[in-house]
Amino acid sequence: MERKLTVEGEKDMHETEIRVRFCETDLLGHVNNNNFFVYMEDARIKFFNDLKLVDDDWNFILASIKCDFIKQVYYGQKLIINSGVVKIGNSSFHLEQGMYEETSGELVARGESVVVQYNFNEQTSQPLSKEMRERLAAHHLAAN
Repeated sequence: MERKLTVEGEKDMHETEIRVRFCETDLLGHVNNNNFFVYMEDARIKFFNDLKLVDDDWNFILASIKCDFIKQVYYGQKLIINSGVVKIGNSSFHLEQGMYEETSGELVARGESVVVQYNFNEQTSQPLSKEMRERLAAHHLAAN
């Protein structure tokens, strides 16, 4: 059973558009599975920038990532990636990303990742600031 997601206090989730390029397809004519992780990264970086979670110093690492492939995607299709936060921890947050084909609105892939704020000088995680927590909370998802 698919979990339907909405954003508490917001009309929409954070949204990123991706146009599938020819070089992202394989011999079978569909998007190679590795490219879904690139799409998730593009959307994640846009999410970080739009929420002003990063500045000149990049302070996040990816601790875990997974993707469920639901439908095939082909050259020229446009994908809409909706990103939202499902959990906020002390130094990390969990991001869920649904990838939808724009024309049909069909879910084509679903990804999950764990992002950790990291101090590269000390080589350790560091707590999220109050401001970061508030920005992330604005995109917190609630299961219906």
